[in-house]
Amino acid sequence: MAKLGVGVLGVGEMGRRHAENIHRLVPEARLIAVADVAQDRARQVAAELEIENSFSSLEEMLGCKELDAVVIATPDKFHAKAVAAAAAAGKNILCEKPLAITLADAHAALDAVAKAGVRLQVGFMRRYDSAYAAAMKRIEAGEIGEPVTFKSIGRDKDVPPIAAYQSAVNGMLLYTNTIHDFDLARWMMRDEVREVHTYATVVNLKFERGAIGNIESHVQAIYAYDVRTEIVGSKGAIFIGSVDKTPAIFLAPGGSTHILADHFLTRFADAYVAELRDFVSNMLHDRPPRVTGEDGLRAVAIAIAAEASHVEGRPRAVKG
Repeated sequence: MAKLGVGVLGVGEMGRRHAENIHRLVPEARLIAVADVAQDRARQVAAELEIENSFSSLEEMLGCKELDAVVIATPDKFHAKAVAAAAAAGKNILCEKPLAITLADAHAALDAVAKAGVRLQVGFMRRYDSAYAAAMKRIEAGEIGEPVTFKSIGRDKDVPPIAAYQSAVNGMLLYTNTIHDFDLARWMMRDEVREVHTYATVVNLKFERGAIGNIESHVQAIYAYDVRTEIVGSKGAIFIGSVDKTPAIFLAPGGSTHILADHFLTRFADAYVAELRDFVSNMLHDRPPRVTGEDGLRAVAIAIAAEASHVEGRPRAVKG
């Protein structure tokens, strides 16, 4: 059976998980190499996964003859340039979100992909989560009628080290966290976001066909990693990730009345595997990716408008 040769760029927390999944849980793929600017980290991951190739740069890794595709899991600032470099080398690409942190870089990445004739998937793994996928099937089947309101909550358990933001290599909250909710809003409402109005970490949405939405993001919930989404339609509603129907629920670091996830790699462990399996299968069988570069671009455009709204204190139109 033919296998897709895959390399992983960036083997921090996310990239390491991708490498592990490719090596152990994606039968149609073969992990060829890993690369990281911290070469000792790349060597360690390669040794633990028992592969021969570890590099300190994407350019070195692209020289591997058996490499067919690249998974990009570097800090946010470097995504777009890595996409362009991998595309120029003729490699198909799975890029972690966000595609970029500026519209110019996002467009440049898509232009490079189009010029090279390769395929690009953006890592919105929530679309592969069983609960979200089941909800989307019911929406597409018309079971809730026309979606009219969207509500999404994304709360990380622990605040990232301040150095993660001070380094200027990672996007701020709207790009690293809320971008998932922006993608869900477009996907699940089957409509584009026309306008946003941001109040600190809360973003209100207006959709092209008149629906409205609300997204709340949080990076230090303390009690758990908590992701929930609601879509209300003209005939019914869907609630994803709701904790229970209990009148009152107590949540605290020392204990709670419900067992909740503590980390995104726990909550979406299966989704990350499903995402990679789908990407690999589509690349091997010459099919387009399910989550496209255009999806990545549109989510970035919403994030940029939301950031501008926060700074200016007024609604902003979303422009791609």
